[in-house]
Amino acid sequence: MSGNSFGTLYCVSSFGESHGPAYGGVVDGCPPGLALANEDLQKELDRRKPGSSRHVTQRRESDTVELLSGVFEGRTTGTAIGFLVRNEDQRSKDYAAIAQKFRPGHADYTYFQKYGVRDPRGGGRASARETVVRVAAGAIAKKWLKERYGVSIRGYLASIGNVNIPFQSWDAVNANAFFAPNAEIVSKLESFMDELRASGDSCGARVNVVAQSVPVGWGEPVYGRLDADIAWAMMSINAVKGVEIGAGFASIGQKGSEHGDEMSPQGFLSNNNGGVLGGISTGQDLTVSIALKPTSSIRLPRKTIDIHGKETMVETTGRHDPCVGIRATPIAEAMLACVLMDHALRHRAQCADLAPPLTLR
Repeated sequence: MSGNSFGTLYCVSSFGESHGPAYGGVVDGCPPGLALANEDLQKELDRRKPGSSRHVTQRRESDTVELLSGVFEGRTTGTAIGFLVRNEDQRSKDYAAIAQKFRPGHADYTYFQKYGVRDPRGGGRASARETVVRVAAGAIAKKWLKERYGVSIRGYLASIGNVNIPFQSWDAVNANAFFAPNAEIVSKLESFMDELRASGDSCGARVNVVAQSVPVGWGEPVYGRLDADIAWAMMSINAVKGVEIGAGFASIGQKGSEHGDEMSPQGFLSNNNGGVLGGISTGQDLTVSIALKPTSSIRLPRKTIDIHGKETMVETTGRHDPCVGIRATPIAEAMLACVLMDHALRHRAQCADLAPPLTLR
């Protein structure tokens, strides 16, 4: 099966299935000399791992990462960085009852139609557990971007189901299980999720990600647009059904006099374009939002067909996130970091000797 790699100069490849022995990844293109240890990857993996609260899947995985190559005496060598995250808490028997059925909204049907075979255990290759590789690769990119250019990448849960979460403080984000930027709303989110889980249903979510201190000039016109690559990367995340850059769909209701970001010698006066113009970074905050659909694996009976095309009903048991958006924040951060590092290296390759002719104060 192709389609297991992304990136041009910072290239990430992954392998593994939800109920296989392990997930693994290879990062090719990281420059030499970056101080890198297991702990740098582990702290990000711990943010997305399952079983972290009662509001997410109760699958118990340590998500312990093993660096296998590309690092010598604590620093990257410039060669491929290989790593492994072993699966420890599989319950394949939970999927025996649905092995011959297709879950509505899941990849079961399309995988079976395309390949003629599928791994029903946790969705196999379609499982969101594959994101451990993305998060590990993103941890490397985050560290390099911060040390080399001062770029910081942070995200937060902006809404869950029909509950909007007003932004209050970045300090609150890592202090609760939801990555909510508002400590006052956490109890409401807990009650909402308790009721949802008890009902056997699921809901969607919105996650916002911001990259700060991105230099002007990253990205390429037409086919190598920074915003296009970001949208592609975000849409590659399981369950993502929508991506916005800057004002996004709200720009439909804006007039040109409102949407176009006016400029002064001190800089831009607004950021409706989300830090990208013509596919190239402006030097402003780069703002991205993603919409995640409700989890497809739910306990409620649903109409479907089996692998012989016959009508049947399906109920999904086992351990599943009632809202995949709760753990999506570090995944979205990781994908943005990988895209930005890729474009940083691409910009350096072509334009390293050219300083921007104009500097805004």
